[in-house]
This record gives sequence, C-alpha cells and structure tokens, in this order.
Amino acid sequence: MKVYNTKDWAQFVFMVTKSDTLLKLAPLILFILAYSLGITYLEIHYFKVTSDSWVRNLPQMHSLLSFVISMLLVFRTNTAYDRWWEGRKLWGQLVNNSRNFAIKIAGMIAPEDEETRKFFRRAIPVYAFALKDHLQSKLTEYSLHEGDIEGLPTKVDGQMHVPNQIAKGLFAKINQLYSKGKISGDQLIVLNGEITALTDICGACERIKNTPIPYSYSSFIKKFIMLYTLSLPVGYAYMLGYFAAPIVAFVFYVLASLELIAEEIEEPFGDDENDLPMAKMSENIQRHVGEILS
Repeated sequence: MKVYNTKDWAQFVFMVTKSDTLLKLAPLILFILAYSLGITYLEIHYFKVTSDSWVRNLPQMHSLLSFVISMLLVFRTNTAYDRWWEGRKLWGQLVNNSRNFAIKIAGMIAPEDEETRKFFRRAIPVYAFALKDHLQSKLTEYSLHEGDIEGLPTKVDGQMHVPNQIAKGLFAKINQLYSKGKISGDQLIVLNGEITALTDICGACERIKNTPIPYSYSSFIKKFIMLYTLSLPVGYAYMLGYFAAPIVAFVFYVLASLELIAEEIEEPFGDDENDLPMAKMSENIQRHVGEILS
C-alpha cells in the first residue's frame, strides 16, 4: 500500500507513478485522440453539417447520457471502495483478535510454562501470514519462523486450506492444555471463541475475494464508456473543430480512470500499490504477540 502525504498537492499533480491511470490508459487515449482527429477531419472537409442536420442534436443526447454514466460510475466506485474498506476492517479485526488471544494466553498460562508460551508466540502470527498468502493464492511458507512449530503443518500444498489447518493446530493445542489441567473449562470456551473469530475473518475475506462485481455490470459500463466517447467527436466536431479531439481524449481519460480505479480497489488482497498492506500488518501482529508473550 502506498504511503503518502494527503496535503502535498505537488506530489499528486506533477508526479507520475507506475500505478497512475494515465500510463495504463495511454494506448487507448492515443487511439481516441487519433479517432477524434479523423472524425473531425471528415466532418470539416467532406461532410457539410447544415443547420437542420441531426448531428447538431447529438450534444443534447450527450448531456442526457452524461447524467446516466455519472450515476453508474458513482455506484461502481462506491461499491468497489466498500469492498476495500470491508477488507481493511477485517484485517484490523484480525490484528485485535490476535492481540486479545495472546493477552488471554499470557494471563491463563503460568509464566514458567515457556514451552506453551513459545508455541503461541510463534503460532498466532503464523495464521496472519498464512491468511495473507492464502488470499494472494501463494504457497504458504514459514520463512519468518525458525524451525518447525510442533502441532502445525510444516509442509503444505495448493490443495490444502492452510489457515484452517493452522486454526486446527491452535485448537488442538488448547484442548491439550485443558486435558492436562493447565486451563479450566471456562478458559477453554473463551479461547475457543478467539479461534472461531480467526476463522470467521478468513471466511469473510474469502467472500470478498471470490465474489467479484457481476460480469454483465462491469462489461456494460466499459461498453457504455467506449460508445459514449466514440460518439462525442461526431456531435462536437462542427462546434469545436480540431479542439474536439483533445477534449474527447480527456473525457475518456476521466471516465476510464474511474472504472480502472474501481477495478483495482475492488480486490484489496493483491500486491498493487493501492491494496491492503497485509504483510506489514502481519509483521505488526508478530511483533505485538511477541511482546505480550515474551
């Protein structure tokens, strides 16, 4: 996730980064510019637009359609941002639950039981790292943890739901502590709720990842933007002349950028600049849990 100063206008206006929509849309913008120049040339030199021509009524149609397309893009952008923000809230909840889990373990387990504390000090952050890799469809690796963690899977493949396996290992360890009399039945119920919360967060993140915006809706907006833009120079060439070409290209840039931004943020679990910093949050969980159970 890109960190920036919201008050630095110069950075936004003059700096162009690889995530800027201008770079991504450059080929299409050049195509729209060339197309508009061609339409303008034909209208000026070959087609004579009279006062009663139907072409003169096109700007009125564009005015009506501009309201429709603006409403569609507002709804599209809001829907995408809602998905991004829900993902951020879920990962914030994961951070809090991991801390609460560690705090309760620290209070329930005797300080001299270093083996149990070490297990949870290493195992709780592993869930966050595994969930990050799971949402990014990557093979889970415990590269940040030295050695194997007894009770958790050490070798996984793409067919295994890794977060579930880690949650299973956490619950097995808690049940083992109960069987040995190190925690009471009430404490077992409390800790079980923390593991259940981790699984609920995983399921909610999977719901966002595996349920994209309906294809027909996204396809319709793209076609609408393209048809709307391609019809603009036909209606405005006789009014603006060759100035219609850059204006139409700019209109396309604005409309297509909104759709491109919505596409990027509707999937918050990737590795783009605008996606959630899951790796950083996982490292924070690891640090905080280590401090609590040290």
